[in-house]
Amino acid sequence: MPATTREAPAVHLSRPHRPVLVAGTLGELTGPTRGLVELPLRLWWNPMRTFDLGEPTMLTWMYENVLREAIRVDELRSYIDGTTLVHLWPQLNLPRAVRAAWEARHPRLRRA
Repeated sequence: MPATTREAPAVHLSRPHRPVLVAGTLGELTGPTRGLVELPLRLWWNPMRTFDLGEPTMLTWMYENVLREAIRVDELRSYIDGTTLVHLWPQLNLPRAVRAAWEARHPRLRRA
């Protein structure tokens, strides 16, 4: 029997035809918290792909891009740190659907 609209989970799209990817737990996000990080071209298509995590603006910018562009959980695990994400969450400039998907799965972010 097909699920009714009320029973079906909400699907959040980061852009048309692209569901938002959300990690199962914040604890599994163990990306770097300092140093220089070079994002792969798939996540950041600018020729300058290195982010200095010691600079708050660059850290925030990297998190925004990874959260918008990740299509595999290993990308989230490699570049996002759960504790840092909670700390940065109120400052991140994210599409509404990305924010809604992450907050639905991780209520702790809503309270941050």
